[in-house]
Amino acid sequence: MQTSFFPDYVQKYFPNYVISVVEKLNGRSMGNQIPFLFPQLLRPTFSADGRWASITAKYQSIAADVVALGSPTPLKSRDSLETYIGEIPKLAIKRSLNEVELKNIDFMIAQNRDEGEIVNRIFSDIPFVINGIDERIEDLFLSMFSTGVGLTTNNVGTGIRLDMHYHSDNSFGVATLWSDNSAKPIDDLQKVFDKALGDGNIIRHAYLDDTALRAMYKNEQVRGLFGFNMNYVGGGANVPTLSFGQLETLFQAQFGIALHRVVRSTPTEINGERSKHKAWADGVIAFAVDDYVGDLVYTSTAEETRPVTGVSYTKANDYTLVSQYSEQEPLEEFTKAQAMVVPVINNVDRIYLLNSKELSA
Repeated sequence: MQTSFFPDYVQKYFPNYVISVVEKLNGRSMGNQIPFLFPQLLRPTFSADGRWASITAKYQSIAADVVALGSPTPLKSRDSLETYIGEIPKLAIKRSLNEVELKNIDFMIAQNRDEGEIVNRIFSDIPFVINGIDERIEDLFLSMFSTGVGLTTNNVGTGIRLDMHYHSDNSFGVATLWSDNSAKPIDDLQKVFDKALGDGNIIRHAYLDDTALRAMYKNEQVRGLFGFNMNYVGGGANVPTLSFGQLETLFQAQFGIALHRVVRSTPTEINGERSKHKAWADGVIAFAVDDYVGDLVYTSTAEETRPVTGVSYTKANDYTLVSQYSEQEPLEEFTKAQAMVVPVINNVDRIYLLNSKELSA
């Protein structure tokens, strides 16, 4: 690693350019501007030892005793805690400007082109690398939230597997696959809600993909319930296919639950070949009791505490370190982002899953 080929521009603009990129992205992916889900549901948490922990507190409320005056108060047992621990993985992504692109920038400088245009060309890869870190976090989180296991197989090198140890009795199938016209989604949903209430939990949020949504939009039982709530006279067969807004209204009115549509395909590149990967388990609905379901646990990267001489560094956020540097053979200017960060689900006993594509056991 060597100093950037554009040291004056890096010194003058690099940190502020990174800040402007972060403000522009603001938790959204580039291109389609779909908001990331993980910033909404995870609290950033620093780990000093580079390890993550998922904690489940098994709290069970009990009634106080009626105690006679002068008598000792009975001592009750303390609720148990389950803790799962692992090491925080490293995420990294980089891009480079090759000799042709470097010569084009030199030509722009020699022609006294607008400085803003030159700066944008030099730092053109900063949005790409910053967003790339968040794309991978989102990919892990969606896999983890919808299955209990954060899994990366579409990855260069060794993938990672993060098991949150979801409770098996909080996972449900359906009586009839929702793809079948005779399915009864409301009945299937009610079983989940009844289990939560039995646990002393009130479900407040439901997260689901388009597979589950489309099945409910056209289902006769769901349309019938919507029509009933709208004081429509007639059966569900006469109610048109629902929209997301109508289903959202139904869930809020009937169950007091906020409905959240999960639509995300993570772009990846392996050996120069690009593809898209859907991390959310197809047809699964994840129900949450809490507004926040866990932590975004991060720690400092080795390069942050041991910076390489000549390399320019700046932080994009709490966890992403962005660097700019050059290499001589071949001649390239690199922009790199790296982070040691991982999404972690806590209180997994307050997460419930319903798989609309799997029959109940």
